[in-house]
Amino acid sequence: MELEIVNLIPEGKVAKVDLKATGTLLTCSGPLVNWNGGTIVTLSAGTELEPLVREIEAKYRDSRFTIKTRDPSPAGSYEVQLRSPDTAEIYIIGAGWDPDTILITSSSECFTWPEGDYKGGAW
Repeated sequence: MELEIVNLIPEGKVAKVDLKATGTLLTCSGPLVNWNGGTIVTLSAGTELEPLVREIEAKYRDSRFTIKTRDPSPAGSYEVQLRSPDTAEIYIIGAGWDPDTILITSSSECFTWPEGDYKGGAW
């Protein structure tokens, strides 16, 4: 899904995509967990972040997601959140830590984790 979001950015506006190979598991409740990860998109020189984030938001209107925005977000820029109304699945798209980057963070829907299996580390 993170790559689906990246692919909505027009050709020529993306200099580099860093899809993190691993993420972490967080507890939802009881034996349920969700996977959390992220992708960093480095934009081509001169590309403005906010119009791209707004374009992504527009593509997901009338989709399976509820859309929430923050302006400004804690990072100080426009942010869009795609939230599943039925699960804990969420995608947050906004400014990255470095200039000229977009950070896409994700959280899967909750799923059952085998009792006694270690949840720590990278997944």
